[in-house]
Amino acid sequence: MTDAVDGAPAPLFTVTRGAPSPAELAALAVVLARRPAAPVSGGGATRPEWSAKSRLVRAAVRPGPGAWRASALPG
Repeated sequence: MTDAVDGAPAPLFTVTRGAPSPAELAALAVVLARRPAAPVSGGGATRPEWSAKSRLVRAAVRPGPGAWRASALPG
């Protein structure tokens, strides 16, 4: 980012109101530098299905024909 007039780099931020001290400007620069470059999206990496906690929960076994077989089947 350079200025079109003299080729000097454009400032990263400007103060529009008030008179901050150099320490306050340095603190602001540190906060802005620590921010992530891009917003974190909610639909990023997904967890593998084998480690999902929902696999530990299963439906209750109901008595009836074939119940003994259903008790050993996943899901």
